[in-house]
Amino acid sequence: MKIERTALPGVGVNHVTTTADGQRLGVICHLTGRRDLVFYDPEDPQAVAATVVLQPDEAHRIADLLDATVTIDHLTHLEQQITGITAARIRIPAGSTYAGRPIRDTRAQTGASIVAVIHDQRITTAPDSDLVLHHGDTVVAVGDQDAITALADLLTADHRPSGSP
Repeated sequence: MKIERTALPGVGVNHVTTTADGQRLGVICHLTGRRDLVFYDPEDPQAVAATVVLQPDEAHRIADLLDATVTIDHLTHLEQQITGITAARIRIPAGSTYAGRPIRDTRAQTGASIVAVIHDQRITTAPDSDLVLHHGDTVVAVGDQDAITALADLLTADHRPSGSP
């Protein structure tokens, strides 16, 4: 799925995609933390048909429901200097096998480096290997595409019993 990201000066960032069924939808990430789900008119893909306003905690719960756990940002300037480097933000979802565990062995298992952890809007850069990850944390990682994919798979693995919410 392709996601288009557009800066909205003074407001935030709009992320827009089109589903496999042709429905165009977006998420406006306001600077305040508020999120707007935007549904576009099927007859006019530029016209808004409906908007749902979500406060930050509501947006986190919806993200967990949708399992939207990985965002990959290509660092153009860095990639021009070092080919093959990718950065990713990976959110730890509810049910992750890594929630409650330290990050110490993620690099050995994946080859990706976790360079920061965001917990309750507090950023820890160059986290200690004993730092424990929690549901809702976001890790910022750097590595080649295979390492990033392996880290995302590791951190977002869900081992809740089948049928559990």
